[in-house]
Amino acid sequence: MARILVLPTVLMALAAPALGAECTRPEPPAASLRPAKPPLPAKPPCLDAKEGCPGWEAYSYNDAIKAYNAQAQAFRPLAEAYVKALNAYVKASADYAQCEVKALQ
Repeated sequence: MARILVLPTVLMALAAPALGAECTRPEPPAASLRPAKPPLPAKPPCLDAKEGCPGWEAYSYNDAIKAYNAQAQAFRPLAEAYVKALNAYVKASADYAQCEVKALQ
């Protein structure tokens, strides 16, 4: 005669999530994808001086600011894409947490 084992209700409830679909763990975006913000050019000390900067130094600083603005403009879509990936990770993390909660019910 075969023996039939009866699992307590708690054990059956714990075994149930294993039978269903597993929750998918989210993956954060790779840190290597994080764009580096361009550094601001160094402000010449003569800029704050009462007499101001000589022409060549003022022009050099102005050129450095223009170059920075171009780099910042190129940085912006990269930063927005990375933020979008981070927000997707946050949403996927919340979905994963909800899945785990449901699996325990």
